[in-house]
Amino acid sequence: MTAPLAFAHIGDLHLTAAEADNARDFRAIVAQLGEVDGLDFVFVPGDNADNGLPEQYALVRAGLDRLSLPVHVITGDHDREGGSLDAFYTGLNVPRLPYAVDVRGVRCLFLDMCGPGGGGPDFRLGPDQVAWLATELERADKDCVLFMHSYPADLKGEGEAARVADLIHRGPVRLVEMGHTHYNELANDGRTVYAATRSTGQIEEGPVGYAVAALDRGVVSWRFKELAQPWPFVLITSPADRRLAFDAGHAVGERFTVHALVLGPAERVEFRIDGGPWQAMAREDGARCHAAEVTWPAGARAVTVRATGRESEDTDAIEPATDPNGLPTSRGIGSDADALGAWPGRGLLGTQLGPNRNGRQW
Repeated sequence: MTAPLAFAHIGDLHLTAAEADNARDFRAIVAQLGEVDGLDFVFVPGDNADNGLPEQYALVRAGLDRLSLPVHVITGDHDREGGSLDAFYTGLNVPRLPYAVDVRGVRCLFLDMCGPGGGGPDFRLGPDQVAWLATELERADKDCVLFMHSYPADLKGEGEAARVADLIHRGPVRLVEMGHTHYNELANDGRTVYAATRSTGQIEEGPVGYAVAALDRGVVSWRFKELAQPWPFVLITSPADRRLAFDAGHAVGERFTVHALVLGPAERVEFRIDGGPWQAMAREDGARCHAAEVTWPAGARAVTVRATGRESEDTDAIEPATDPNGLPTSRGIGSDADALGAWPGRGLLGTQLGPNRNGRQW
């Protein structure tokens, strides 16, 4: 069985100086991610250098160089403050956007929303990049994950917002990963999950941390990990939670298998249904996830997985979808219109505190 795609998402860095809090937090996040196995790569969603300056990119590069995992970095509006993206590409030595890579049977697409624009939140892909995206999605014979700085609805190019939202909604994109919001947010338009991760710098809500996301045979899972939270960390990768389900096949029957990604050392991993007894989960040799066969009682609501280490434990809980006809439908594809609101177990505070188009006064 193919292991799920799993990656860490470090929110907008906004780095300015080595002694600043966000630079310290960035170094701590990098060190923490170096302590565990089970992730495919790290994603950094733009606004890397707060003013797009070479000395700021040197700080970004120094942190990324300490990661043993592959890293994918895209552009944000702050990266273009110098009038171009030259400092971004020179300082980080990353591939030119857009580009695509295949990881664990998933097509991962990385976009530049900022280079074709005029600076600031003038987000544009440009005709060449829109055509590239259309071709990639039309040719894709596998699930796709799209990485871009903000929602398609924020695109300013003529017709781009509607065109890109439609390409995503009709195509094989299961997850869109973004920054820009400064707050954690999940949206489900009935075809695709949109996920935004809180900034590492310029945080208006909650403590610093990063997101862990997975795509497990078409099922999206996402959860924010606070930096101060010790290992282990648990993410149930399947079945889908009802709030993140978007396919009739995501609805569970009387029996199903629960899979959980556990990062960090754990002496035991268990699950339970509602308030029932804890039952052991196992991980086969070479497998990424722990698993257990579940018999789902009529009227059951939630399944919880608990990982227990020597000094701490962590839990993750989902409410599996049970009605294939009761899945979410969109109120406005490609935007935050389908945002799920507060979900504390996922790190969603629902405050929307941030200086962007969708943010509330902070």
